Amino acid sequence: MVQAPTQPETETLLVEFPKTLKLYVTQDQFAALAASNRDLRLERTAAGELIVNPPTGWETGERNSKISGELYIWWRNAGEQGEIFESSTGFTLPNGANRSPDASWVSQERWDALTLEQKRTFANICPDFVVELRSNSDTLKSLREKMQEYIENGAVLGWLIDPQNRKVEVYRLGLEVEILSNPTELSGEEVLPGFVLNMRRVWG
Repeated sequence: MVQAPTQPETETLLVEFPKTLKLYVTQDQFAALAASNRDLRLERTAAGELIVNPPTGWETGERNSKISGELYIWWRNAGEQGEIFESSTGFTLPNGANRSPDASWVSQERWDALTLEQKRTFANICPDFVVELRSNSDTLKSLREKMQEYIENGAVLGWLIDPQNRKVEVYRLGLEVEILSNPTELSGEEVLPGFVLNMRRVWG
């Protein structure tokens, strides 16, 4: 006797949500979503709002690779102190938000202070140094809010790189934001001693 194939109890459907509709998820729900959608860059605000970032275009991807590559070279030559991360890495900030900077670095002292549990999935820490690279789909308002959030949650130095206007906003703990027009290089200052990013490679 041949049995008819059983039908699945649930069916996957595609649902489009209007941009005005906000979805809220818990930390556990966010972790489950991120694990099931590794091709998407998901973030979560401190209030629990889910943010779905579209895949980057080739220009942004190329610039991201160059920035991460330069950061890696500095880290390797500096004795591999601290931990460096690229854009697919998520962190749980002290305020509860889940964020993924385009490039970041955590000091060895702060990283070693984390327990194994705090390092699982999304490390419970805000990097000391963060980079946000503006893509065509990003608004400056949202990126500036993110940069301020990083500083408020433990970052010491941050760069908001805007290729569209060839500007860089430098965020420093306890100081006003500095806006640089078409800089040729950026310095890691005392946070990343000896790190200099050649912006000619980034602007293209």
